[in-house]
Amino acid sequence: MNDLTLRDLQQRVDDWIKTYGVRYFSELTNMAILTEEVGEVARIIARKYGDQSFKKTDEARQLADEMADVLWVLACLANQTGVDLTDAFEKNLRKKTERDSERHKNNQKLNA
Repeated sequence: MNDLTLRDLQQRVDDWIKTYGVRYFSELTNMAILTEEVGEVARIIARKYGDQSFKKTDEARQLADEMADVLWVLACLANQTGVDLTDAFEKNLRKKTERDSERHKNNQKLNA
């Protein structure tokens, strides 16, 4: 199995769209689709780890597949808006590290 970088992911999504998808949906449509896909992840989490039981229509849904759908649409939006997810993630990780390097260690709620 090959390792897939975020840049590879963005490129593969772009290649697929150009080969099979005709064009990207509008950014607004993709934002709505992203929200829908995140909702599908939430539904599975609520039923598997929360208090709700699965409905017959939900039993075939797979968490990994729904998470991959979220990642797909996020890559579409990144491509459409010129966001390099690798660069954005690295900057975000640095920000979190600088801001939170001691915060969670000192959180009594996490250390109880």
